[in-house]
Amino acid sequence: MIGRKNESRVLLEALETPRAEFIAIYGRRRIGKTFLVKNVYAGHLAFEFTGTQNATLKNQLFKFAEKIKTHFGEAQANRPPATWYEAFQLLKNSLAKNTDRRQVVFFDELPWIATPKSGFLEELGYFWNDWAAYQPNLVIVVCGSAAAWMLQRVVGNKGGLHNRLTRRINLKPFTLAEAKLFLESLGVHWDYYQTLQFYMAVGGVPAYLQEARSGETVSQAIDRLFFSPEGFLRTEFDNLYAALFASHQNHVSVIKALAEKWRGLTRQEIIAQSKMQDGGGLTQVLNELEAASFIMRFPLYKKRGTGFVYRLSDEYSLFYLRFVEGKPAPGKNEWLLQSGKEAYRIWCGYAFENICLKHAEAIKMALGISGIHTQIGTFLYKAETTGEGFQIDLLIDRADRAMNLCEIKFYGDDFRLTDAYADYLRLRREKFRRLSGTKKQLFNTLVTTYPLSHSPVNSGQIDQVVTMEKLFAYDSFSPPV
Repeated sequence: MIGRKNESRVLLEALETPRAEFIAIYGRRRIGKTFLVKNVYAGHLAFEFTGTQNATLKNQLFKFAEKIKTHFGEAQANRPPATWYEAFQLLKNSLAKNTDRRQVVFFDELPWIATPKSGFLEELGYFWNDWAAYQPNLVIVVCGSAAAWMLQRVVGNKGGLHNRLTRRINLKPFTLAEAKLFLESLGVHWDYYQTLQFYMAVGGVPAYLQEARSGETVSQAIDRLFFSPEGFLRTEFDNLYAALFASHQNHVSVIKALAEKWRGLTRQEIIAQSKMQDGGGLTQVLNELEAASFIMRFPLYKKRGTGFVYRLSDEYSLFYLRFVEGKPAPGKNEWLLQSGKEAYRIWCGYAFENICLKHAEAIKMALGISGIHTQIGTFLYKAETTGEGFQIDLLIDRADRAMNLCEIKFYGDDFRLTDAYADYLRLRREKFRRLSGTKKQLFNTLVTTYPLSHSPVNSGQIDQVVTMEKLFAYDSFSPPV
């Protein structure tokens, strides 16, 4: 299995504890939740049941009984249970006959099982509280693609499942390093630049990455997936948010608002742009989008706890909204034509910025400061009357009395530092020092694709350079659990 080291460790540790374990796994669809569980727990799955979308309660219970027969034998379920209480009694009686080994019970697509008025969650809570929690050989895993539902109904459950989870995993997209390893396992051997370009379009979703084909260039792959009439990723967007969120129109409104502003938006700007009302509803939408890895939230420097900038961080959504939505399928070689236009260069810059922000730990490792406590944020200055505003997209505030002011640039060749650009970086550093009032050492840090090309005159304005291969450092970043 490629990557997922932290998540695999959490699941394996649950097999070794001397107590019952109750684990919830959530994340966007096509992220690999089922694959993770079945691979890590191969040989330990005593029972697994997958919900059926839009199925009746009677149909779900019938399929549950059939699964009992499959796992434990015909005699265990002579007739389908009439309620989920009866279903869990069947499961309890079956599991109780095998107490000499660790047993994993896996409920997949939980939101499809626990439909309104089905009583499933209530009976799952009773099953755990009354019996399962006292079985030291038992591990229960629940999983669902509707991340918002999982957060509200399971992780944040106020009933019988309140605070019953022993572990939870928010499964994130692959990092660049994991994506490259995954592509190579499919026979797709692109270099760092090619892999980066594909990642900028589809992100780290395994189901999207696996659509790449050996022998294709990135341009050919993007053409086939996005610009052909039957392209797999041409029709994905309409289903993606509807499958994850109940009132997905609000989520899409926020996503589209953020797609229009490369620098990101504050909460008040999101309200103005999306026409949503301020309050708990917006907070819930933002939290759900962040939990499902669609947006990122960064604290504004000197406004910690009160000021944040939100950015659209889902590569696929950004690409789709910029180049596909509302446009007819143009056919072959469209991406080659697009890549010569200004819109392409602007998109490259923003998409690369997002990837660098996600891989801030890799940047820290390249700078040799991975062992130093830091706070990652952004700095935004809006000129009110005179002068020009500016933004520092990635600011690394370090405990050793230093800061890295990161300038992120995507180029298809070596980045040439002109005298004018060197002056801009020098003035930006001086403005930041004056506006922030910091006494810390300020390092101008360039994060770019290829090495820096400069003259001796302006070279002093760049203190460190981090090139794209450093973002692929395998052990530098693992998705948080």
